[in-house]
Amino acid sequence: MTDIKAALRAQHIETPSWAYGNSGTRFKVFAQKGVPRDPYEKLADAAQVHAHTGIAPTVALHIPWDKVDDYADLARHARDLGVGIGAINSNVFQDDDYMLGSVTHPSARVRRKATGHLLECVDIMDATGSDTLKLWFSDGINYPGQDDLRARQDRLAESLAEVYDRLGEGQRFLLEYKLFEPAFYATDVPDWGTAYAHCVKLGPKAQVVVDTGHHAPGTNIEFIVAFLLREGKLGGFDFNSRFYADDDLMVGAADPFQLFRIMFEVVRGGGLEAETGVAFMLDQCHNIEPKIPGQIRSVMNVQEATAKALLVDREALAAAQSEGDVLGANAVFMDAYNTDVRPLLAELREESGLAPDPMAAYATSGYFEKIAAERVGGNQAGWGA
Repeated sequence: MTDIKAALRAQHIETPSWAYGNSGTRFKVFAQKGVPRDPYEKLADAAQVHAHTGIAPTVALHIPWDKVDDYADLARHARDLGVGIGAINSNVFQDDDYMLGSVTHPSARVRRKATGHLLECVDIMDATGSDTLKLWFSDGINYPGQDDLRARQDRLAESLAEVYDRLGEGQRFLLEYKLFEPAFYATDVPDWGTAYAHCVKLGPKAQVVVDTGHHAPGTNIEFIVAFLLREGKLGGFDFNSRFYADDDLMVGAADPFQLFRIMFEVVRGGGLEAETGVAFMLDQCHNIEPKIPGQIRSVMNVQEATAKALLVDREALAAAQSEGDVLGANAVFMDAYNTDVRPLLAELREESGLAPDPMAAYATSGYFEKIAAERVGGNQAGWGA
């Protein structure tokens, strides 16, 4: 149990700045009281999540949603709050120029603009101390014959190579994939295989990020995780959940058993070890649920799935597998999943000087009442839609 607690204490889960602003679906964003008006206030809210959970010490930024004049000052502000700047997320999907794509656009001018933004994000990494650039491209086509599929891959590879060459010592980029949307016929980075192939060609500073909501129904995500870990190409996760096609629900909401299965493969493959560099990041937009509690609950969901994964009796599982004991092996797996780990995690938090129930602690902290009263007037931060 001591080893399990040590692993859980060492786990870090990064929260996204955009989860704290008014955010939601493409159909409607419901405004809430007390949401941040600028990146500085987003960091203050993220610091509350870390204060109550103890394992959310970094915050991902999204450019230009979190654009400021002085990024070094923003990083100092984060440190003063007890958190740090995590991954820098690029945005090459919300400008009118990108209607037909960004780095894969037929126009050289548009491709240059998009790649320039990615290089700007590396500059921001330098200023904030971030070591990770996250790349997601909405690029794709809606109709057969609309553009040359192979040429678009050539354009993508050219841009990725330029960004890769700009990365400094200790920096990397994570290439994200998505099955579809907003492109509906062919997406330029539609699956882990495409992302993996580009990253392998580029080198060790390029890795794949697995967004848990970006797969077709029934996809065995844990297999993808196991494969990428085995190849040293799993850079991290964007944790969220989806039931149909959208992917911004709280992680573990639709299928907590899937989250457990994923985390077991992470544990099995050594992904909790710091040297593997696997980043556990949330990527969620809270539309109807309160912002800060939504993040606290999401962090707790990942932590609970991790604790269950650590409880799997690996020796008993290996023995059953080697004997071909199908039901016995599955029983070992299910015993861990069916264990209530909440008392263990409550004990762990108390040993760390935290309240045993982060949700209850935040609810009684008075922080929401404070920000609801103070953050009036001006433009509330949104997710950029």
